[in-house]
Amino acid sequence: MNRLLHAALLVGLSGVMAWPVEAAASWKLGVAAPLTGPLAKMGADIRQGVQVAVDEVNAAGGIRGQKVALVIEDDKGDPREGMVVASKLVQSGVLGVVGHLNSGISIPASKEVYAPASVAMVTPASTNPQLTERGLKNVFRTIGRDDQQGKDAADYVLGRGIRKVAVLDNKNAYGQGLADVFRRTFVRGGGTIILSDSVTSGDKDFTPILTRIKAKQPELLFFGGEYQDAGLLAKQARRVGIRFPLMGGDGILDGTFVTLAGLKAAEGTLATGPGGTSQKGFNVVYSKRFGEPGAYSAYSYDAAHVLMAAMGRAGKPDRKAVLAAVATTRNHPGVTGRITFNAKGDQPNFKFSVWTVADGQFRLVQ
Repeated sequence: MNRLLHAALLVGLSGVMAWPVEAAASWKLGVAAPLTGPLAKMGADIRQGVQVAVDEVNAAGGIRGQKVALVIEDDKGDPREGMVVASKLVQSGVLGVVGHLNSGISIPASKEVYAPASVAMVTPASTNPQLTERGLKNVFRTIGRDDQQGKDAADYVLGRGIRKVAVLDNKNAYGQGLADVFRRTFVRGGGTIILSDSVTSGDKDFTPILTRIKAKQPELLFFGGEYQDAGLLAKQARRVGIRFPLMGGDGILDGTFVTLAGLKAAEGTLATGPGGTSQKGFNVVYSKRFGEPGAYSAYSYDAAHVLMAAMGRAGKPDRKAVLAAVATTRNHPGVTGRITFNAKGDQPNFKFSVWTVADGQFRLVQ
């Protein structure tokens, strides 16, 4: 891994975005998310949620009289690029990082880059259980885990009386992990998986697998993956004559899914994800600046505030002191709910909501 880090630091970092940093600031907060590429919308949601939080703190005088400076990097949703920007953030002197979006980036970056540097990473979006199951002391999340999300999704489907489903995933750490938990929970609850397969993220033609699924006549298709693939799946499912609903996780809970699928194909789609929390005040402030919040906007806002509150408690711009303070977060008044981290860095009582597309928008169901 040392050679990889060395190579990462030597790679030409063209295309990596960084917002202006105040050189005099002692408190540096990093943000890592995909700001370009197919997941750029969700990356922008993360960046903007953090921006709202930091602007609030700075407007109130900063931390101990000094403003917080943001260092924002584009990991492009790519694991290799994620290691590069993680290394760059460490070299820039950040005290903590909000990010990453993708579990496939958060998992290696947290262990190989942030942990050796004692940098606290608070992710608002990476839900793969493995992230917090490795005994690391620097990893936290303001969102839940896929073993919570997959179970909540399967329980909801079973509660609707659905007993036959097809399951697809897109082979990545997020999609596979979510689909696996859904499968196990659904079968334990008395359901039958009549087809289980994977697709390759980025493919443009899913009609062969959709034709096979149609022939099996399931009552629902569950997809573990993000909106860029799910949108095409929904559109092409409609074309081959599929009328049963598509369901996914928080990776599809975005208006971009509706745009990619088209209004008719998207209608009735189900998704688990964050929501149903008391965050109206945040939504108003965010919407005035950036438009409608995305699935991870409020969770990013809360992650930034958790880190900045820890900086204040630490009392000095020291990574180890900040990390220790983050670990003691108890009953933090987030806009997504009260945040308390357990020894793993998780919120064990987190519950996912269920959403459906109605009239072209995701609306809360449960």
